[in-house]
Amino acid sequence: GVATAGDIEVDHDVEIMNKDHVIAHLTERGSLNMTLKVAKGRGYQPAAQRRNDEDRAIGSLLLDASFSPVRRVAYSVESARVEQRTDLDKLIFDLETNGTVNPEETIRKAAGVLQQQLSVFVDLQGDEQVEPDEAEPEIDPILVRPVDDLELTVRSANCLKAEKIYYIGDLIQRTEVELLKTPNLGKKSLTEIKDVLGTHGLSLGMRLENWPPANLREDRKVLV
Repeated sequence: GVATAGDIEVDHDVEIMNKDHVIAHLTERGSLNMTLKVAKGRGYQPAAQRRNDEDRAIGSLLLDASFSPVRRVAYSVESARVEQRTDLDKLIFDLETNGTVNPEETIRKAAGVLQQQLSVFVDLQGDEQVEPDEAEPEIDPILVRPVDDLELTVRSANCLKAEKIYYIGDLIQRTEVELLKTPNLGKKSLTEIKDVLGTHGLSLGMRLENWPPANLREDRKVLV
């Protein structure tokens, strides 16, 4: 014969919702004697996942457990009309349960879970991005040294000072053409200046984006 859930002996605290659920098919001389364990859970749990979680006697048989009361759910979106408006949509749920819960209550609980999950976005605040202060590019210390440190001839040094060229940073930004326009500074002095700058890895006609530095006084004669 067929053993169904309706054959289970229960007390007044337990109700079998689907008494027609088939448990086993027995032969003519067969018999069935079992003790069932009722537990609360969520979702689907395979027997292998619970194998080490339970203390069971020899001969016990673990079965996959399905705690979900929802058997089937589907939804569709259809066009809807309210009075003169025809640009609306209608959401339709098709939900089937095992009878232990009401379908409407199931949707309300699902909506509550969704609302709780999305609530974290209500007060969403991004980390304030603090833009670092743009530090001025460092200046090569040799550029703020006076041209006297180049140990040029007196004639060349005086010509540069007459043009208010006090620092090496001032000098390297001048071109050869500009220096040749300096009174009393000829090609010999120009060659001397180029050679001395070359020994320091510098040359005429260079461009400095951050010149003069803030710690140079306006008279460009004293470094503070």
